Amino acid sequence: MASPNRSLVSPTTNPQLEQALREKLQRRNEVGGSLGELEPLAIRIGLMQNTLRPTFTDPQLLIFAADHGIAVDGIREAHGRTTDETVRMLLRRQLPLAVFAHTQQLELMVVDCGMAESLPIHDHLLVRKIAHATRNARVAAAMSLEQAHAGMRAGMEIGDKLRGNCTLMAGVGVGAHESAAMVLSRMTHTPVRDLIVSGPHMNQDELAHLMKVLQAAQTRHRDAVDPIEVLAAFGGFEVAVMVGVMLMAASKRHLLMVDGIPACAALMLAARIAPPVTDYCMFCRSHSHLGLDQALNLFRASALLELGMESTDGTGATLAWPMVRSAAALLTDMAEGEGEGEEPTGMEAAAQPEPSAQPSAFGDGRY
Repeated sequence: MASPNRSLVSPTTNPQLEQALREKLQRRNEVGGSLGELEPLAIRIGLMQNTLRPTFTDPQLLIFAADHGIAVDGIREAHGRTTDETVRMLLRRQLPLAVFAHTQQLELMVVDCGMAESLPIHDHLLVRKIAHATRNARVAAAMSLEQAHAGMRAGMEIGDKLRGNCTLMAGVGVGAHESAAMVLSRMTHTPVRDLIVSGPHMNQDELAHLMKVLQAAQTRHRDAVDPIEVLAAFGGFEVAVMVGVMLMAASKRHLLMVDGIPACAALMLAARIAPPVTDYCMFCRSHSHLGLDQALNLFRASALLELGMESTDGTGATLAWPMVRSAAALLTDMAEGEGEGEEPTGMEAAAQPEPSAQPSAFGDGRY
């Protein structure tokens, strides 16, 4: 069993493999010409899977849903829907996100991490409810430390049972964006205003109200600095569960396609526990919110596609998936004259521990 203080998330750095991947793509170029940005994308995928012939199996789209107590202070969802309305529409395939997922043969699963409502049983609804919404971070901690740990453990359980090796993920819920903005603000010392300004024409009264609420929450929890303390102070349950999924999936060298500010907040927390987790992430976006620009800047990253959408988080990831799959295909299909020889020495896939050993190998050993 791995030491409880050693992360099981391995960096993807492998100079020998990277050179071999570049040479393989160069041979492709001699026949079909350069494919621009698809080539570094293909190299990243090869490094993630630690092979010259990367393949994807059973890709899944996970939408993590939760309600936030801070919403009682007049915070509204961008499209004017309640969290349960958004989830019901996803399950009925009434949103572009669900339609695109079906078209791309992505298995869509909504994870109820802490919705205020309890929905009927559904084949595409996974109930992992930590509580019926977080508390209002302006007047109390959004969740207890125990609930934060429980959410992460639930995510690790989900990540451990994923059938495929690619997971697209996003968080939804009224107050999810604002909660995640406070997490990112505290973790990176970024002004929270930069993360909530939607654009140059944002209603100034709305902005002033948001700032008043969020600054009051930040002041109340001014002493929260440890990642788990920050998560507990500001929420939300969907972020806690995503952290666990990211850690476990990255430990298995799976690709993570991260879409939206809640997912970025989860990644920032996961990276504080296991820094190499970012090696396995690609970023997507489903709207033009300026706060998301800032969130992506914190990772020195850009979205795979910029389509000018204003849609539910996760939509951009579904549309970027065919490009990712195509990038991998550049390496998977053998070029003329290329044999089925062995991988270069030292490129064997990293040995994975027994599944039962994995949950105890992150951070302080509680996961």
